[in-house]
Amino acid sequence: MIKVSVMYPNTAGVWFDHEYYRDKHLPLIKARLGAGLKYYAIDKGLTGETPYVAMCHLICDSVEAYESSRSPYAQEIRGDIRNFTNQTPVTQISEIVVENSSGSGASTHRQRIEQATQRS
Repeated sequence: MIKVSVMYPNTAGVWFDHEYYRDKHLPLIKARLGAGLKYYAIDKGLTGETPYVAMCHLICDSVEAYESSRSPYAQEIRGDIRNFTNQTPVTQISEIVVENSSGSGASTHRQRIEQATQRS
């Protein structure tokens, strides 16, 4: 599994409409990516000192799944950014190494695949 983190820098003069981001932009992404997007999370910076005013994290099965589901709608999604911020986002794509680090349920992605393979 992968995580696509889209981060909006918290710089002087930043404008960010968190309600629009939550209620319109991320539902737009979910609708366009469809099954290519497993789930998403939104982070909102709590103080003026945070490096990012907001972030979203898109969880997908693979880079290929993300790219193939996003590509047809990339221009529409990028065009919507101006409706909630004056910032250019920073994007990072990462492999999810541990999905649950809260205790005994923690497992790596590789361990989950191996467990699923053994059950088959």
